[in-house]
Amino acid sequence: LGKPTARQERARLPAAQHEDGPGFQYDHEAFLGKEEARSFDQLSPEESRERLGKIVDRIDDNKDGYITTEELKTWIKRVQKRYIYENVAKVWKDYDLNKDDKIAWEEYKQATYGYYL
Repeated sequence: LGKPTARQERARLPAAQHEDGPGFQYDHEAFLGKEEARSFDQLSPEESRERLGKIVDRIDDNKDGYITTEELKTWIKRVQKRYIYENVAKVWKDYDLNKDDKIAWEEYKQATYGYYL
């Protein structure tokens, strides 16, 4: 395969290991999603690298072997949207006390401020 002729803005994963700063968990969750980030914490470096490679292949929408900034932004938005929907589904169960698939104001107050009321 030939190299791309047009210069594109690209994001590359570092070849060497690096030290993560104090906010690395935020980056992991933004890139992988909260649940996936937790599972990565349990993997060996080799397993982590292999699974990350598979994720990178999914991010590379045009399959050119590179991840552009736009591909990375699209991926992070997708992961965040999935997290939001999953979180709403979990919280909904806690707030919908009578299980009618609706949250009335009284249910919301009870679930949120119950012990204060």
